[in-house]
Amino acid sequence: MLDMKWIRQYQEQVQTAANQKGIAVSIAELMALDERKRQLQQETEALRGMRNKRSNEIGGLVAQGEQDVAAKMKQQVKEINDRLAAMEAELMQGEKDWETLMQLVPNVVSPDTPAGRSDADNVEVRRARELPDFPFEARDHIALGELHDMIDVRRGVKAAGTRNYFLKGAGVLLHRAVQQLAVDLLLRKGFTLLDVPLMVRTEAMNQTGFFPLGEDQTYLLAGEDKWLVGTSEVPLVAYYGNEVVEVNEPIKLAAASVCFRSEVGSAGRDVYGLYRVHQFAKVEQVIICRADPELSEAILQEITANAEELLNCLELPYRVMAVCTGDMSQKTYKQYDIETWMPSRGAYGETHSSSNLHDFQARRSNIRYKDPSGKLRYCHTLNNTAVASPRILIPLLENHQEEDGSIRIPAALRPYMNGLERLAPGVE
Repeated sequence: MLDMKWIRQYQEQVQTAANQKGIAVSIAELMALDERKRQLQQETEALRGMRNKRSNEIGGLVAQGEQDVAAKMKQQVKEINDRLAAMEAELMQGEKDWETLMQLVPNVVSPDTPAGRSDADNVEVRRARELPDFPFEARDHIALGELHDMIDVRRGVKAAGTRNYFLKGAGVLLHRAVQQLAVDLLLRKGFTLLDVPLMVRTEAMNQTGFFPLGEDQTYLLAGEDKWLVGTSEVPLVAYYGNEVVEVNEPIKLAAASVCFRSEVGSAGRDVYGLYRVHQFAKVEQVIICRADPELSEAILQEITANAEELLNCLELPYRVMAVCTGDMSQKTYKQYDIETWMPSRGAYGETHSSSNLHDFQARRSNIRYKDPSGKLRYCHTLNNTAVASPRILIPLLENHQEEDGSIRIPAALRPYMNGLERLAPGVE
C-alpha cells in the first residue's frame, strides 16, 4: 500500500494510476473517510479523557461527603459512556470502510511506463536471436508431444478437466531440466534457494498484494483459511513479513515450486495446448533491498537479464516488452514482460515477467530495515519469473524441431537430459 500522507499530497496522481490500471476506487472518497476517521479518533480520545477525569473525581467527592455532586457526576459519566459507545461503533465502521478502500488503492507507475489499455499497447524494448525459417511444414508442440509420447492433454482433461495435462517420459525430463537449469543459474548469482509452502493464509495474500483483486484467480481450500499460491513470490515475501531485516546487501531469494491458477476471465482464450493451464511450475526470483529507487531500478534490470540469460541458454528467440499502465497489476510500479517466439502461434508469447514494486508490497507486509540514522524504513521488493513450465516447452519444442519430428536439445540443457543431444520419435 501507499503511505497515507503521500496519498493526501498526491491525490490526483494516485487517482490517475487507479484509472490507468482499471481499478474502481475513488481517492476523494478515501480522503473523506480518512478525514472523518481522524476526527472520530480525536473525539473519542477527548471523551475518554473526560470520562476518566470525571471518574477520578467521583471518589474524592464521595470522600468529602459531596454525595449529590458525586451522583450528578456519575450521571455525566454514564452519558459520556453512552456517547462514547456510539462514537466507537461509528469509528470501528469508519476504520473498516477506510481499510476496504485502502486495499484497493494501487501503486503509482514509473515515469517511463508507457500509457496503454492492454497488452496490445506494451512497447518493445529489444529483441534477441533470429526467428526460425523452417524449410518444411512445422508441427506445433502438441503434435510434437504426441509424436514423442510425452504430452497427453486428452487424458489430462479426462482426469482433471479442461486446461490440464499429463507430461510423460522426455516431457517430464524437459520440464524438470529447464527448472534445474534456472535454479543453477540463480545459485551462481548468489540467490538462496527455498522450498516454500504451496498453501498460505489469506493474510499472506493480502500482505503481498495479490488480494483483494486477485481472489477470483486463486483456489481456496474448502473449510480452511488456505489458498493455493499462483507464484512462490507470495511465500518468499511472506517469509520476512512483519520483520526488520538487514539489507546492506540485497536479500536474494529463489524457489522452484508448483503453482495453481483458476484462469477465471480467460474463458475461450488459449484453450489449446500448454499455454494457459491450471497447474504449472515456476522458478521465481524475489529480491528485497533498501528503499533506493536507483538501486531497485538496477536490480530490475538485473533480474530481467537473468531471465534473458536463461532464454539464451535455451537458444530461443525472444523480445523484452515494457508493460503499459493498463496491463499492470495493482501492486506494480514498473514491469517488463519477456515474450518468446512460438512458431505455432506465429507470434511471441509471454513467458517471463519482471516487476519493481518499490515499497508498496513491503508496506503491506511490514518488512522494514534501519537506515544509517537508525530510522525504520520500508524495503523495496522485486520479483521475476526465471522460468515457467510447461509454457516454456512450447517454444523449446517448436523452435528446435527438425523435419522428421526430432527435437534438438540446446547444449546448456544436455547435462540435465543425461547427455542427450536430440530426441528422435520412437527412441526416447
